[in-house]
Amino acid sequence: MSRWLPTSCALCAQNCGLLVKVENNRIVNVKGDRDNPRSAGYLCRKGQNIANFQHHAERLTKPLKKTAEGFVEISWEQALTEIGARLRSIVGTHGPRSYAFMGGGGQANHFEAAFGTSLMRGLGSHYHYNALAQELTGFFWCAGRMLGRQNRFPIPDEHQADMLVGIGWNGMESHQMPRAPLVIREFAKNPDKLLVIIDPRESRTAKEANIHVPLRPGTDALFTRAMIAIILQEGWEDSEYLDNFCTGFEEIRGWFENFDIHKALEVCHVDFEQVRNVCREMTSRSWCLHFDLGVYMNRHSTLATYLHMLLLAVCGRFCVPGGNVIPGAVMPIGSHSDERLARTWRTVETDFPAILGCFPPNVMPEEILSGKDDRLRAVVVSSSNPVRSYADTSAYEKAFKELDLLVTVEITMSETAELSDYVLPARTAYESYDASFFTWNYPEIFFQMRHPVVEPEPETRESGTILAAIGKAAGLLPELPDYLYEAGEKDRLEYTMALLTWLQRNRKYSKLMPLIIAETRKKGSESINLDALWSLFLVSPPSLKRNVARAGVVSSSKFGAFGNLRKILRAVRGVINYRSVAPLAILTPQVSFAEKLFNKVVESPSGLWLGKSGDDNIAELMTKDKMVNLYIPEMAEWIKEIQPELEEKALQQDADYPFVLNAGRHKPENANTLMRKPDWNEGRRTCTLAMNPVDAESLGIVDGETVKVITEAGQERIELEVTGEVRQGQVLIPHGFGLKYRGEVHGINVNRLTKNTHRDRLAATPLHRYVRCRVEKVGEGTLDVGRP
Repeated sequence: MSRWLPTSCALCAQNCGLLVKVENNRIVNVKGDRDNPRSAGYLCRKGQNIANFQHHAERLTKPLKKTAEGFVEISWEQALTEIGARLRSIVGTHGPRSYAFMGGGGQANHFEAAFGTSLMRGLGSHYHYNALAQELTGFFWCAGRMLGRQNRFPIPDEHQADMLVGIGWNGMESHQMPRAPLVIREFAKNPDKLLVIIDPRESRTAKEANIHVPLRPGTDALFTRAMIAIILQEGWEDSEYLDNFCTGFEEIRGWFENFDIHKALEVCHVDFEQVRNVCREMTSRSWCLHFDLGVYMNRHSTLATYLHMLLLAVCGRFCVPGGNVIPGAVMPIGSHSDERLARTWRTVETDFPAILGCFPPNVMPEEILSGKDDRLRAVVVSSSNPVRSYADTSAYEKAFKELDLLVTVEITMSETAELSDYVLPARTAYESYDASFFTWNYPEIFFQMRHPVVEPEPETRESGTILAAIGKAAGLLPELPDYLYEAGEKDRLEYTMALLTWLQRNRKYSKLMPLIIAETRKKGSESINLDALWSLFLVSPPSLKRNVARAGVVSSSKFGAFGNLRKILRAVRGVINYRSVAPLAILTPQVSFAEKLFNKVVESPSGLWLGKSGDDNIAELMTKDKMVNLYIPEMAEWIKEIQPELEEKALQQDADYPFVLNAGRHKPENANTLMRKPDWNEGRRTCTLAMNPVDAESLGIVDGETVKVITEAGQERIELEVTGEVRQGQVLIPHGFGLKYRGEVHGINVNRLTKNTHRDRLAATPLHRYVRCRVEKVGEGTLDVGRP
């Protein structure tokens, strides 16, 4: 018997809605889910091939322990007992800075992050290393300074815009917004709209564009400074917007006065008149900006992002319809971490602060190998593959071998799992209830609690329950009363009353709440993630209630006669018999709201527009003065370096490494390291070095030939692809390859060509889009992986 079931894609942050046909507990067919209001039936070929993610020969099914003879299967009890004891010993001896949590969430399973960070805090650590700090933390940092909070960052409101500007973005292949190819074509083909793409190469998106500005690789900061200078020189800035909604304009104006615009654009290899025309369009249209990894992972990463945000402000495009707006959210994806505050931790060896509560993966190898007593010694990795996914694979391999304890929670034997002391088998995205909080839209707020569509492997567990169990084994939980366990086997309402009654006397354990809920609900819950969803709605802020009411999803009924939940709990403080108030609790506004919203979400497996943001987006600013703060003092010295003469010198060709490698080309055939089974790409040309025909001819190499790529970090052999899409002097290699499946390596690992120390000075983001390299002819032969 077959069934078509709604779910979502777990292979990129867009999480498009899918309908999967399941037969005999296997996904046998996939199509787009038209009932998903966000993706509306759209899906790309990655989603079409999701069965290769779920069903493959290297699925983990039992806990594993590394021994002198290799990995051996052990029981869950043994694994958790040993891991807990070793964590207690390491942190007890060396302090909380010796522990770090890495990962938590991946592309689609975000609830586990609550349990991973609760475990981390229970051990006294703040070290959460996450992929967000591999790409976006410079952007989040700028948002924090300009808009007030790092977790209230602006996104493009393309639905209300008539002009879309993309910088370093190849949305036709990388997406990075819902239904991106369809949106891109709509802007390009609609005579009333305009698509402008700023990118060194003629990508698929650049080919669609009405205007393509082919700037020189690595000149984003110089180029944007020149654009702002043109606008101010011409008097095209939105003075009314700047006066009413911004502060600091006078402090930044001088950065763009007496600036040699013509020389700057000459260094950028772009035409002055074309750029001036784009600036004119920007100051006369309703436009939004989509910047992406071509900026975030390039020279002057954080500074370039800051300049792009200044460009938006000068044109009056922040927090306005059709501009870049602060979206609503069910839950922010991270915390605001102001590095100027003493409580914000910094790394010991490299002195980088947390941004959005996350630390940059680029510095972890140095933190492990520092030789200091409080160096990183124990790491728990969940839904992440740092050995393979982050810069400098060789550095990670060396560092991880020096750890006292490495535990990986995973669904497959990844490269990180292979180096681990313990490997714990998790359930996949299709075997559990879970959700993503990457679903940024405006003004609507989307949410989908994905339901399991296949039965899990018998001994696998939800990632959150695994992390919670490690916390219990490490001795983090206090002694819990019998009535809490008893209530845990009852319904949500009775359990909630019991938990909150206990919490009244034990508030010091609030940071451990995810672990406590997982422990006390383990016999009565279908999924700990459903309990986490209920808890999330129970403590939701007033802003979510307003947004939900605005969308008409849940009525905003008032039960004033019964007061609120806090008043009831205050009245019964110290009363152990919580059952006396449980029946009344459903009448309180907070509990009633949580119950109604929870049921609505669970009953909408294709997802729903859960809320809608208000019309006044400026009101979402969290700065002290409720204005866009343009001036960031830390940027003043850095921006002085962005001069035509200095940039020209810095960009001069290196005789040893004459090419610029873009180490992370987006293609329809790559999916990070999530899709390990290679069958989905059978017959396709997947992992190649893309090079311009003129460059190939100068080296005497031809399409399909094996070549050697050499960087400061290492060297690899790879098939050459000659294509006019690539700019002269630049070469591209896709990410997500070099994966071993059933003993065979498919493609090359581009992170063996990148150094973790080649990074942004403020956020430590890897500069993958500007890696100097050389390419050498090898001749005919079998492709292999080479190192210096």
